[in-house]
Amino acid sequence: MKTFLAILVTAFCLISVSAKANDQILKQAYDNRQSDLQVKGSGTVIRLLPDDNDGSRHQKFTLKLKSKQTLLVAHNIDLAPRIPNLKVGDRVQFYGKYEWKKKGGVMHWTHHDPRNQHPHGWLMHKGKKYE
Repeated sequence: MKTFLAILVTAFCLISVSAKANDQILKQAYDNRQSDLQVKGSGTVIRLLPDDNDGSRHQKFTLKLKSKQTLLVAHNIDLAPRIPNLKVGDRVQFYGKYEWKKKGGVMHWTHHDPRNQHPHGWLMHKGKKYE
């Protein structure tokens, strides 16, 4: 039992350090107006936005990171499934491409790339991956 608890604590610490490190990377990217950054992280949904239906369709929502930075997620629903029943207060993990914007930045390429020119991204909500 002690070994199991030690492994569990170690895993939790690694996840916490990783989340803090990724929040720090996103904060630095925002402060330095940096874009084209492939990054993983998580946040809490603070706002649901209408789908963007111009050109490729995107499910849009805003996350608040632990660092208090906000991040707009633009998830291409022509290439990946939308997250159904997403609600304010839900936690969402992401892996995609960060682009600097004045209000905190945008996370996109949260889906597979059919042309294999970008790393394949994803969103995770309630244990299910959308890619």
